[in-house]
Amino acid sequence: MDSQVTKKTTVVHFLLAALTALLLPAAAEAQGPGVRGGVSIDPDQFYFGGHFETGELVDGIHFRPNVEAGLGNDLTLVNLNFEFVYKFPRRNGWGIYAGGGPGVNFYSFERGPGNDRDTESEAGLNFLIGVEQASGLFFEFKVGAIDSPELKFGVGWTFR
Repeated sequence: MDSQVTKKTTVVHFLLAALTALLLPAAAEAQGPGVRGGVSIDPDQFYFGGHFETGELVDGIHFRPNVEAGLGNDLTLVNLNFEFVYKFPRRNGWGIYAGGGPGVNFYSFERGPGNDRDTESEAGLNFLIGVEQASGLFFEFKVGAIDSPELKFGVGWTFR
């Protein structure tokens, strides 16, 4: 009787492993880390950063938190953005997405002629639209509100 239980357990483990192997590639395509960079206006800066895109949460909506560090205009700016995007159906490998979300902005700037630096943190809000290729390449345009950068144009890659 023990050998029958062992055989059944082995078959169940094999089926679970096979099912997992079949499902994991689909999940991996839908999410992953990524890199990004671009330019912003007000403040005028070059920025770079990273993000992580989750799989579909519900009906085309993905969570894509990101961090971006901007340099230039005698200012260093670090943005922590908590953005959600809605992905429209793809055509010919390309798709459009739109979304937005809140952010926290950390400003570091010179206080005066003595090279002393001062820091501030401010809340922000972003609205965005972009196009992405199935491989992970994307182009994105952001409009900021409250204390986020006014405009951003970026390009990036999500590793899938």
